[in-house]
Amino acid sequence: MYHLINHADRFGLNNAGATTSRREILKTGGALSVAFFLPWSAEAVEKHPSQADSSHPFAPNAFIRITTDSLVTVISKHLEMGQGVYTGLATIVAEELDADWNQMRVEGAPANAKLYANLQWGGSQGTGGSGSIANSFEQLQKAGATARALLVSAAAKQWQVAATDINIRNGLVTHTGTGKSAKFGELVEAAAKLPAPTTVQPKKRSEYRLIGTTLQRVDAREKSSGKAVYTQDIQLPGMLTTVVAHPPRFGAELKSFDASKATAIKGVQAVVAFKTAARTGVAVIANDFWSAKLGRDAVQIDWDESKSFIRGSDELLAQYRDLAKKPGQSVRNQGNVDQALKASAKTLEATYEFPFLAHSSMEPLNCVVRVGSGECEVWNGEQFQTNDQTTIAEFLNIPPSNVKIHQLYAGGSFGRRANAFSDYVIEVVAIAKAAKLAVPLKLVWTREQDMQAGFFRPMFLHRVTAGLDAHNNLIAWQHRVVGQSTLAGTNWLKKGEVDDASVEGIKTLPYKIANLSVDAHTPELLVPVQWWRSVGSTHTAFGVECFMNDIAREAQQDPFELRRKLLTGQSRHLGVLSLLEEKSGWKKPRDENVALGMALHESFNTVVGEVVRVRRVNDKIKIEHVTCVVDCGLAINPNIIEMQMESGIGYGLAAILSGAITFKNGYVQQSNFDDYPVLRLNQMPDVEVHIVPSANKPTGVGEPGTPVIGPALVNAITTLTGKVFRTLPLTGQVVFV
Repeated sequence: MYHLINHADRFGLNNAGATTSRREILKTGGALSVAFFLPWSAEAVEKHPSQADSSHPFAPNAFIRITTDSLVTVISKHLEMGQGVYTGLATIVAEELDADWNQMRVEGAPANAKLYANLQWGGSQGTGGSGSIANSFEQLQKAGATARALLVSAAAKQWQVAATDINIRNGLVTHTGTGKSAKFGELVEAAAKLPAPTTVQPKKRSEYRLIGTTLQRVDAREKSSGKAVYTQDIQLPGMLTTVVAHPPRFGAELKSFDASKATAIKGVQAVVAFKTAARTGVAVIANDFWSAKLGRDAVQIDWDESKSFIRGSDELLAQYRDLAKKPGQSVRNQGNVDQALKASAKTLEATYEFPFLAHSSMEPLNCVVRVGSGECEVWNGEQFQTNDQTTIAEFLNIPPSNVKIHQLYAGGSFGRRANAFSDYVIEVVAIAKAAKLAVPLKLVWTREQDMQAGFFRPMFLHRVTAGLDAHNNLIAWQHRVVGQSTLAGTNWLKKGEVDDASVEGIKTLPYKIANLSVDAHTPELLVPVQWWRSVGSTHTAFGVECFMNDIAREAQQDPFELRRKLLTGQSRHLGVLSLLEEKSGWKKPRDENVALGMALHESFNTVVGEVVRVRRVNDKIKIEHVTCVVDCGLAINPNIIEMQMESGIGYGLAAILSGAITFKNGYVQQSNFDDYPVLRLNQMPDVEVHIVPSANKPTGVGEPGTPVIGPALVNAITTLTGKVFRTLPLTGQVVFV
């Protein structure tokens, strides 16, 4: 069981994805300051702002509590969805406390943005943008250092010695001069009565004993033993289950339904219609999932499809190709691209096409709610606490503080649970309200609904043109992007603005090109879309890095050398390039049936370079090996960074090889893993990860491994076969071993 869970984490079945745009647009307030002497129970913070109880006497701040048995619990404001954030956050606290790793525990924080805001998002609580460690690092350093100082002060007062003479190591507080010692639990009652220090000094990096080492994941035992609680595991007294019939086409409305056959099924309790901002539907409520599912299948529904989406993927691509022929809305313009292209000795042009993608998490969408009089309680793998809390409150016309959210584990997300409209969460709230239920209600989406009811990574098309001078120097780059905005219909995108998520990685292109222009078309469609693991970089990295290799071939330059020349002054990129070239054996000779391909990309403030080695085997391509180099600042836990790079590579490979949601007459053509396959274990290449040593603060690792694998793979195949690939996925274009 542990082996299975471990590989689920490593290969992307349980990992996070979210949006860069959220990181920027949710900046509504200043940084959260650590509040001291809060109650031990994270869920009681607002009720008892300065109390502790006998069983949990020491809570020096909102993030730490220590019990009399010396267990240290870290309250995580971020969702653990397989990415290892619980372990990373606990490591920071344990380091500052000098705790023994076996003492550490983690639990999810309640929805309380005043205490648990994502500091990269200002006043909003949530997980995304690969920012959990980055925005929590200094905050938890301070929290841990404060707790340590209070324990030391308590010991000094009890033993009548100087605090400066007291040492803590592996959870044991000692005084060498007197030989006295105490575990944390022996000091917590005294420590709880002391005033918190106004300032604390976190450790110097030279003093670290835990950060930078490989520690066992704090959630490994729970997950391998089956004790970890996911939404699907929740069983509450009187709880009912609901399964929903969604419209077969996006934009369709409910005309009428006949529930007589459904209500005749044993276990079915009710059938109700509902409508939210995201969708409409008919919900069957029953004693259990299977009864609800059978009831859902038996409901006869008449849909009004007069205003629904009825187009196909081929029609959309034709529209996108037409849009790409004319200028879009400018997002970056330097020099004079038109003039430089006219003056170029050579010009190159390429069009890249990217399909819609599903998130395909291991755990399909689900949520449990109990709607009471003037209140609502939620059990969920909760990624967007503030957004979901606010949306529920507005829907029920109650104060946000009356919406209580229990944060559980999530079996993956890749961005899907961070929905701008709180779609599946508000769906079950709407159903409970429509049915006037007083008991808890569990919503369960089937895998087919997860694939077909949206939301998706948008379809995109890129048109790129470059100009070279007579000496094969790159002097002009024109990049046009066509695709839906993930923020359309929200308050997070100002009218007339281009969604940064559509152009990230191009708008901030690090390559020095004198004449550079980037513009975008943002068509409006009825297909619901949102961020997908690594957001805009899922497609922008592919377009940029594949085209960069086209230029290298045309200019007869080594891909590494071309990039070095264009990255002057970009020390992090250059550092990754140098280590990648060395570790991949790029310059070593190889036989004619082997080729290497490389790509480099920055996302979420992290630079990742990858080299893929492929081999020709009887006219098939075998992906043998991936060398990955990452600069993510200070490495809190190298093993988890390695896991996340492997996971991101596996998740990206699945999309590159076979991932596509396609439409025909408005209907989604895929429904399950038989026609939307995820990467199989035997398809996963060997992955070798190298972390660049860094004195910088930690940056994200949950998503940056994903964008680079596609262009690195395609560049390798092109080098081996001479064929150029510009339409994803590679299904039907390349036969793999």
